[in-house]
Amino acid sequence: MRNILLSLTLLSSLVFANELTQDTNKRIADTKAQIEALQATLKNLEASLPAQLEKEKQLALAKKKEAQALKMHAEFGFINTKGNTDTLTYNLDTKIQKTFDKHQLTFLGDGEYASDSSIRTKNKYFLELDYGYKLDKSLYLEYIAGYKYDEFSGFDYQAYTGPGLKYKALSTDTQNLDLSSALLFSKDKKESEADAYNYTSYRAKLEYSWQMLKNLKFEETFTYRTDVSMLEDYFIYSKTAFISKISDIFSVSLSYKIDYINMAEVGKAKADKTLSANLIADF
Repeated sequence: MRNILLSLTLLSSLVFANELTQDTNKRIADTKAQIEALQATLKNLEASLPAQLEKEKQLALAKKKEAQALKMHAEFGFINTKGNTDTLTYNLDTKIQKTFDKHQLTFLGDGEYASDSSIRTKNKYFLELDYGYKLDKSLYLEYIAGYKYDEFSGFDYQAYTGPGLKYKALSTDTQNLDLSSALLFSKDKKESEADAYNYTSYRAKLEYSWQMLKNLKFEETFTYRTDVSMLEDYFIYSKTAFISKISDIFSVSLSYKIDYINMAEVGKAKADKTLSANLIADF
């Protein structure tokens, strides 16, 4: 009996050992297969890495090229009536921008003309050149030079130049907000005075855009400039626009401008307001 029990115990041990060995061999085989699969995956990744890096490099170069490309923006509005009334009105806004490395040049132009029975009722234009140097991701050092002519404002001309700072306060896929301030040397020549008035002025500017819908954009530009020695002598410019895209290049807009002079000349209105529908081209 003892021999039988010993034989059964030995047989059970052998069966258990055999099952354990088979299980261990299976695990080893599975592990080897997993290692081989991981090695194959790693080899494929290593093979595709140069192509992916090249693709990312080309994408980065394309984005840089697009950012540094010459960008031109033009808005044109026109009204001409004949018959019982004989009027002509047009306005032209332009923005030309060129970026290279940390440098950025921006040219702004804004002109308005109107006549009634061949008699001029509005004749004004504004030019500004802005040089910006990128200090970091959101901050720019600026130098500004501007000139304004308005035949019916009581000024022969207004000019200014000086340094400033621009801060990108908001930059998302749908919204952008730029805030800037500048200390300027200004020169105004009034029709009623023989000599031009030289003074130091401060200017604050806000530029905001919001892509409200896929095909509807809101833009607001607001500037405030004042004589630092006489704060009641200030100028405000505001432009509010709703823009709708109609093709890759062309858009249409409805804009409202306010050109305000707080200390206007005697007999002149403080605010000059313009509501216009425009055709826009971006290229």
